[in-house]
Amino acid sequence: MINMKKIFNLVLIATACMAVACHKNAELTVLKPVAFGSSISASTSTAILSPATDSATVVTLKWPAVVYPYKSHVTYTLQADIPTDTVGATAWGNATSILIGNDVLTKTFKGSDLNTLALAIGVPANDTAKMVFRVRAYQDRDAFSHAVTLTISPYKIILPPSNNYPVLYVPGDYQGWSPPTAPTVAASIPNVYEGYINEPAGGTYHFKFTSAPDWNHINYGDGGTGLLTTDGTKGDLVLPGPGYYELVANPSTLTWSYTLVTWGIIGDATPGGWTSDTQMSYDATKKVWTVTANMLSSGSFKFRANNQWSIDFGIDANGKIQYADNPAFPYNGSLGNLTVPSNGNYTITLDLHDPNNYTYKIHKN
Repeated sequence: MINMKKIFNLVLIATACMAVACHKNAELTVLKPVAFGSSISASTSTAILSPATDSATVVTLKWPAVVYPYKSHVTYTLQADIPTDTVGATAWGNATSILIGNDVLTKTFKGSDLNTLALAIGVPANDTAKMVFRVRAYQDRDAFSHAVTLTISPYKIILPPSNNYPVLYVPGDYQGWSPPTAPTVAASIPNVYEGYINEPAGGTYHFKFTSAPDWNHINYGDGGTGLLTTDGTKGDLVLPGPGYYELVANPSTLTWSYTLVTWGIIGDATPGGWTSDTQMSYDATKKVWTVTANMLSSGSFKFRANNQWSIDFGIDANGKIQYADNPAFPYNGSLGNLTVPSNGNYTITLDLHDPNNYTYKIHKN
């Protein structure tokens, strides 16, 4: 009996030890909370960007280290987004993430990098808006900092011309008199520079042509009705009011002209056939003309301006739109018409913002 009692006691002790061990293991597997000790900070609250700030440091973000129970590297990622309301709240569902690295507690932006990021997440070019930043820390679980808000004004990045045609820049009151961010007109044939600008209502409608994206080269101003002068101090060129304009300039003959235009589609593939244009609408934010219409694959169509056969686009053998008719260029009778692959409802887009690369899109809804 004594031996049995000892055995029983040993069993009780072993069971208790196992229970304690399991309890301790359970404690070890519980993830204790981790958090940032303080919020992310920024070296400035406002960043006004331009080509002049591209290589300069415009903002530095800093944050405290997050301490995890296990001593190992912590990976930090910076997230950038647009606030969803006026108090800066955001769901971060569409945030752009930038991997910072292990144990790195700062991120410095040069002007060009911050400008690219702002445009990529949807901050409008040449406008003032807000961005929010937060930091994600990760080792075996996530921790997120509170957000910091930055007021930012990015500038429009002008890409090199797609066709490498020479260009003139068109700065004016409508875009802040900024040659580096101005639309352009391009010379697909020598000395005939052609392109489009949109003049919103409420401005002076004054502008000039410049030979470079600055004021340090040739500035073409008003030389009289339909004429240019290379003396930029002589006065501005003036349009009659708001609207979407085709501009044509010839620096060799020192002449220029404008045409106020709207665009539509016409043809037996369209609802109006060859007798009535189906009008397109201009989206000033996206800088494109669009129309949604029921289209027929048995017919074809063209883009036409002002319900007339003075300015219209056909399509070349490479699928690029080209002018068939335009007073500034020779008539091109070699072009074909555009088509849709099957009957249905389509959204058709005409993009004329880059005079080196006029494009269109056809999307079946």
